[in-house]
Amino acid sequence: MNALSQPRSSQTPVTPSAFAAQQLSPSFPARAAWGTGAKLRAWQQEALDAYMQTLVSQQGRDFLLAATPGAGKTTFALRVATELLSRREIAKVTVVCPTEHLKSQWADAAAHVGIQLDPAFTNAQLVAGAHFDGVCVTYAQVGANPSVHKARTQSERTLVILDEIHHAGDSLTWGDGVAEAFESAARRLSMTGTPFRSDTSPIPFVTYVEDGEGIKRSRADYTYGYGDALRDFVVRPVLFMTYSGTMRWRTKAGDEYEARLGEPLTKDLTKQAWRTALDPEGEWIRAVIAAADQRLTEVRRSVPDAGGLVIASNKTAARSYARVLRELTGKAATVVLSDDEGASEKIDLFAGSTDRWMVAVRMVSEGVDIPRMAVGVYATSASTPLFFAQAIGRFVRARRRGETASVFLPSVAPLLQLASELERERDHALGKPYDPDAPTEEDLAMAQVNAVENASDDLLGSFEALDAHAEFDRVLFDGSEFGLGAEVGSVEEQDFLGIPGLLEPEQVTTLLRAHQAKQAKAQKNGGKGSSAHGPNAVSQHRLRAERRKELNQLVAAWARRSGEPHGVVHTKLRKTCGGPEVPQATIEEIEARIAKLRNWFVGRT
Repeated sequence: MNALSQPRSSQTPVTPSAFAAQQLSPSFPARAAWGTGAKLRAWQQEALDAYMQTLVSQQGRDFLLAATPGAGKTTFALRVATELLSRREIAKVTVVCPTEHLKSQWADAAAHVGIQLDPAFTNAQLVAGAHFDGVCVTYAQVGANPSVHKARTQSERTLVILDEIHHAGDSLTWGDGVAEAFESAARRLSMTGTPFRSDTSPIPFVTYVEDGEGIKRSRADYTYGYGDALRDFVVRPVLFMTYSGTMRWRTKAGDEYEARLGEPLTKDLTKQAWRTALDPEGEWIRAVIAAADQRLTEVRRSVPDAGGLVIASNKTAARSYARVLRELTGKAATVVLSDDEGASEKIDLFAGSTDRWMVAVRMVSEGVDIPRMAVGVYATSASTPLFFAQAIGRFVRARRRGETASVFLPSVAPLLQLASELERERDHALGKPYDPDAPTEEDLAMAQVNAVENASDDLLGSFEALDAHAEFDRVLFDGSEFGLGAEVGSVEEQDFLGIPGLLEPEQVTTLLRAHQAKQAKAQKNGGKGSSAHGPNAVSQHRLRAERRKELNQLVAAWARRSGEPHGVVHTKLRKTCGGPEVPQATIEEIEARIAKLRNWFVGRT
């Protein structure tokens, strides 16, 4: 664990908790209701000790908690609230959260610990009902009329819980509104599951410290990262199942392009190939959804209520993906569109059911709590760290040891990099002048994800998806990569999809290594490999193109494994096997390099 989350045994002892734990349901191994774990996890107790120390030492009113999604921030915050209420340090509680759905979720969780919060409070009311201990509001609500919330905060000693505080940097209105409304709060507890942004918007009540390079970075009072949570079995590890394939599309000018996902491409070509893959009418997304459903079936053998979520870019795509799921499974998927009336009720119903699939747009927001969600399809082109981390956070909430999440991704560089960096912790940095009028990367990404149906038409106006062939690429797990590529429906793909849904991480790694060794051996021995390349009655130029494609896939896989650039790997192969550069090499020379690469893989595993 990092320095911020080390045990604080050397600090001044903290007064024993006045909280009546017996009022709560057990938290582990059976999972309690959201935010109501009776027994604090080790990190929560450490964080509570740290928080109470700031109270004892009078070091300030603010405390920033950075804890990975699914770790249990709500339980921690409600324990702080009950402590402060019992000590009469505060009289009221205000929870500020990103969405309307979370207001009710917070109120329900607080009720389990005897705190009554009003999620229906509106700015027009001005004053909350006397029978409530506080209110739940959104950042947008505060930004719309901060004076209402300022008056409430000044009237009583108030604890303000700022859930996912990074949203206070989303716009100048929200940030200024939060600062004005809660400046006079008796205590402020700020929390985030993703303590980073790609812009430099300052966040109210967050302390920034200049590093050695002159950049100001946010400083959390307690940090509990994804790596820490994995080691403590608080969150699930994630299997990233990646899929590549050949994409073909036509531009507005009438030019046709063909490219493979996962191969080095310009940014524009990557985006167009990616969009072609996600085309609801194409074969790629249908094949990937079918693979994800097969994976869900395997997981449900050991986790019977496991559910799946397809994250769509827009309404049109969401409805199309739902139709694909109905055709594949014979059952309707739950479709959740954030601007539909009753979206929150749909989420609650799905969370409490054993239904297989949900398709959602925009409802991948922080804190949406469906612990049984175990399989996901990332069918959106949003690629900012903030959005990706929050999306993956929907699948990592652990209920018992051995559960593993499976998320299906397009093999595009931005997503592969984010997946490989999942365990990296980042701070929000202020390193350049802030332009309040400039849209942030998150603004642009969310605008794309939250687009209305017309946006889909605009997108298709720039190009026409013609063909999208899916191929299984590889699995990312625990910082390593497994698999050498395979055709959809092949034995190799089935091996990886069939990994049991309830295994310890070490067992998962052992199985992945075994499957990769089996695949490499089969290819070395001339068996029907993933691409099923054999002596077919095809023209020499097509056969040569297939061999080059196979060689490039293997070179890319070895480059990722060894850390060597693609060019270095190609040079080593030429020196070992002889022959010219790949474009001029004969079929026999290319096949010799393929055989050498397979030997390398077998030797390494």
